[in-house]
Amino acid sequence: MARIFDVIEYANEMNDEIVHRFPEQGIGDFRIGSQVIVRESQAAVFFRDGNALDVFKAGRHTITTANIPYLIDLIGKAFNERTPFPAEVYFVSMKEFANKKWGTSQPILISNPNMGLGVALLQGFGTYSFQVKDPQQFVTQIVGTQGSFRASDIEERMRGIITSQLQDSLNEWSSSNNLPQLLAKTQELTGFVRSEMLDDFEAIGLTLKSFIISNLKPSDKSAQELRDMGMLDMATYTQLQAADAMRDAAKNEGGGAGLTAGIGAGMGIGNLMGQALQGGMQNTGAGGAAAAGAMPDIMTPAEAAKIMKVTEDDIMAAINDGSLKAKKVGKAFRISKDNLESFMNS
Repeated sequence: MARIFDVIEYANEMNDEIVHRFPEQGIGDFRIGSQVIVRESQAAVFFRDGNALDVFKAGRHTITTANIPYLIDLIGKAFNERTPFPAEVYFVSMKEFANKKWGTSQPILISNPNMGLGVALLQGFGTYSFQVKDPQQFVTQIVGTQGSFRASDIEERMRGIITSQLQDSLNEWSSSNNLPQLLAKTQELTGFVRSEMLDDFEAIGLTLKSFIISNLKPSDKSAQELRDMGMLDMATYTQLQAADAMRDAAKNEGGGAGLTAGIGAGMGIGNLMGQALQGGMQNTGAGGAAAAGAMPDIMTPAEAAKIMKVTEDDIMAAINDGSLKAKKVGKAFRISKDNLESFMNS
């Protein structure tokens, strides 16, 4: 027979622990008249056969059929008050779990009206805090029968809620604000995102106490990383890579500028790219003539890739999706100078 408990308590500060099951394993045998000690910032939820019997707040409580009204029906009306009954108690921390960190694992693609390429990639970071609002709901929906449930066990789910709502809010706000305007409204955006998340937290028995966006900035991902994540189409990727390569070549200094400023901030890369392409293909002067003369009238995909400073696979992808026009001769493709220049300037 399981041990009979006459005093039920969990004397622990529960610094990172949200819920602790008593006993941690198996089922406890309790008596009518047993004492339940619930400490400050705790609540205790009684369960038997998967059913919540009652929730006790801080203080000393005596188990009776009066304060657990469903107990008499669950264990039978004909019983001796000294007869033990099997149940579990979940002690729930009611304190605020503060200074939890969140961040976007991948950049968020948003529109950037009337600037550069018309898109921006943002990364966000910050903190949040939460508190259990409904102990019974939280234990039933999230904890289940675990012996111990810590704040770290739910942080991934919290971050998922935050980043999902941040993405929705950024997409909504960016439709009428370009990037500089959006960044200037970070504090206002913070309040909006927090209000939109309240229902998501309450749906699992929690309340969102605080939410802070401490940093919202253009992504530092490279064009290749963004393409690997499926966040850039072939045309945009090729344009950015060509513009970046030309910009780095013009500077001719170690440590290129990178794609981040271009697609992240979206400030002026459209003009920069146009100028770079125009300068590279149509420059006047000896240097420009040499560059223009280096492009043959008809090219293979490999030759076009070398001129574009991309891989042959990138050129073939552009041909296959129709963004780069090419003539198929037998099993091979040939690209005209006019078509390649049109693609690079599109």
